[in-house]
Amino acid sequence: MTKVLIVEDSRSFAALVAKRVRLDLGFEPHVAYDLAEAEALLAADADYLAALIDITLPDARRGEAVDLAISHQVPAVVLTSDISDTMRESFWNRRIADYILKGDEGNVDYVVQLLARLHQNPQTKILVVDDSRSYRHAVTRLLAAHRYHVLEAATGEEALAVLEEHPDTRLVMADYSMPGMDGFVLTREIRRRFGKDMMAVIGVSAVGGARLSARFIKSGANDYLNKPFLVEEFYTRITQNLEMLEHIAQVRDMAEKDFLTRVYNRRYFFSAGSQLHALLSRRSQPMTVAMLDIDHFKNINDSLGHEAGDAVLRQMAQVLSSRFRVSDIVARLGGEEFCVLASDIDADQALLLFEELRATFEATPVLFGDIRVSYTVSMGLCSQSGLSLDEMLREADRMLYRSKSAGRNRVSLSRPGA
Repeated sequence: MTKVLIVEDSRSFAALVAKRVRLDLGFEPHVAYDLAEAEALLAADADYLAALIDITLPDARRGEAVDLAISHQVPAVVLTSDISDTMRESFWNRRIADYILKGDEGNVDYVVQLLARLHQNPQTKILVVDDSRSYRHAVTRLLAAHRYHVLEAATGEEALAVLEEHPDTRLVMADYSMPGMDGFVLTREIRRRFGKDMMAVIGVSAVGGARLSARFIKSGANDYLNKPFLVEEFYTRITQNLEMLEHIAQVRDMAEKDFLTRVYNRRYFFSAGSQLHALLSRRSQPMTVAMLDIDHFKNINDSLGHEAGDAVLRQMAQVLSSRFRVSDIVARLGGEEFCVLASDIDADQALLLFEELRATFEATPVLFGDIRVSYTVSMGLCSQSGLSLDEMLREADRMLYRSKSAGRNRVSLSRPGA
């Protein structure tokens, strides 16, 4: 379990933070009330996501507990009741992850958000592009304090090669002045490959000011930073750009996914399905369209209630999602009807795969409270080449009707001339 160290001599505040860490995040809080207790906990096991540390403790008046956590490679978040410019500079010089002002419930919310981000940051890739090795090292140290997965490149050409290898990179920090490809050209090349909704770019330069900022934005950057920058501003810009990408992803997810089952919805299926069908057709690759319908679903709703029916739909969607690849499309078209567009699967392979799925559904009842809800699924398949997506759907639907007419809980495959 993910653990968080809280070093705080105020028992009431420590209890409040520990409660939020446990309830909001599901992390395990370990509380120390002074430096000696913190030393004992870290000596026993320093595997903490982060340490939330009061800057002044009864036995550590000068922030010694902060240095202790950092010496154990644990990201330190300073808790303080007061802050001055001198103190702020001192905190950042110690390479802390952040600082929090105590005394406001809203600041505890910030602690929870910060811990959640520190937990997910190892999966967040950031590419630092600059021909200065010392600058890349300095920025990498800052990003490492927040546990990001950091990639580096010394030139624009090298950066594009890195992105080719790591297309899931979320943010690029691109310096303007580099030999060969400068930051503007690199940004334009990135935008040819990745949209603003997929990857953020922050332009960076020590010269140019507002003019350079405008040119970076016009080239496709999301943001701009002047060198030298304040550490606090650096982290804020990084976080804001990543949060913007997350908000866009959430909106897209709401538009494309079925709210109940979390598989794709009808709208997405016909949009993305048409593109996938066209791609596979151009490549002469086999594909299968499957229509699936839960048998006597109305009886489940009528006898056990719609919540039981929803539980069946969710489990069916989970089984389907687990059996198909990211390159396939699994969608709920409406009600109890699902559709799959599977790539690189010919007729014989499809028949075996969906027959196995049919048997899985039949043998896996849904647990709804104390009740085991059994259900079966009828399926219709079309793997015929040379048909449009609409024609394949009509054939799969015709085969679904055949399965229903033949007694349900069956898989029927459309074959030429059938």
